[in-house]
Amino acid sequence: MKTARRKAREIALQALYAWQLSGGDPREQARGLEGPGQGAERGDAAFLEALVCGVRDRAAELEALIAPHLDREFSRLSPVERAILYIGALELAAHPETPFKVVLNEAIELGKSFGAAEGYRFVNGVLEKIAARLRPDEVARARKIA
Repeated sequence: MKTARRKAREIALQALYAWQLSGGDPREQARGLEGPGQGAERGDAAFLEALVCGVRDRAAELEALIAPHLDREFSRLSPVERAILYIGALELAAHPETPFKVVLNEAIELGKSFGAAEGYRFVNGVLEKIAARLRPDEVARARKIA
């Protein structure tokens, strides 16, 4: 069974995907995905809103955080990869209560469910570099334990 936060991340991914393709407000896109029968009633609505609005409001900042770690231009990534990277970078930057390993694992799961066959590996590599930059102490502690 999926956790409420995982469901929120899935809905956020879908809303941000639609936002990239058609514009508009990703919060409205998310509301359309939250409807009855969509499974959103098990989701964390406040977390979903924080993700969608956070990416919308900080997209340029997040892109600047992500871009140095890419092997191609940000605009050449698939909309799914961009959405997963936006979500992961936002969580790393703005949600310190979520351990970086959880952020990476959730991004991998989103990539496996929604992305290209091996796209999750690429996303994981980029987010690992962002985590090392934004949360160096946490990453260092995790590496010592492992």
